[in-house]
Amino acid sequence: MKNLLIIFLLMFGLIETASANYSKLVYDFEFNSIDGSKIKLNDFKNKVLVIVNVASRCGYTPQYEDLQELWSNYKNKNLVVIGVPTNNFRQEPGTNKEIKDFCETNFGINFPMTEKIEVIGKNAHPFYKWAKENHGISAIPKWNFHKIVIGKNGKVVDTFASFTKPNSKKFLNLIEKEIKN
Repeated sequence: MKNLLIIFLLMFGLIETASANYSKLVYDFEFNSIDGSKIKLNDFKNKVLVIVNVASRCGYTPQYEDLQELWSNYKNKNLVVIGVPTNNFRQEPGTNKEIKDFCETNFGINFPMTEKIEVIGKNAHPFYKWAKENHGISAIPKWNFHKIVIGKNGKVVDTFASFTKPNSKKFLNLIEKEIKN
C-alpha cells in the first residue's frame, strides 16, 4: 500500500525530486519560431511566460481559444503565451505551415508559436530538460496542452496538467499573482 501511494504521488507530481539550483534561467533558451525566425526568451525578461505544448488533433485542442483569450487579455500586462507544437503524443502530424494555418484559421492565434519540436525524452528541447531538472517531474508534459508558468525571475513557478483550462480560476489566479509580483 505504501509503494502504491509513493507511485501515485510521483505520477501526479506531488513529490518534487529536482534540486532547483537554477544554474540557468529561462532567458538562456531560445526556440525557432513556426515561421523560421528566432524566439529568444531573453527578450521577455520581467514578463510572465506561459509555455504550452500544443497539438491540432487532440481532445484539448479547443484550449487554443482559451490561450488566445489569455494572450489577448494579458499581453499588455507583461504576459507572454508561447505555443509549442509537438507530435510526441501522435496528435500533431502536420508541417509547420499546416500547423500555423490551422491555428490562424480555426482559432485566430497570434501569440508566438515555435516550430514543431519534441518536448519529452532524450531529444526534448533544452528548455524542457531544464524545466524538468529544476522543477521536477511535474514539468514533464504527460499529454498535449501541459502548461509551464515562468515567473518574472526566469524560474518555473508552477505547472498545470492538460485538463486545467487556461481560463480556470486556479490558473488565472496564479497568472494575476505573478503579474503583480
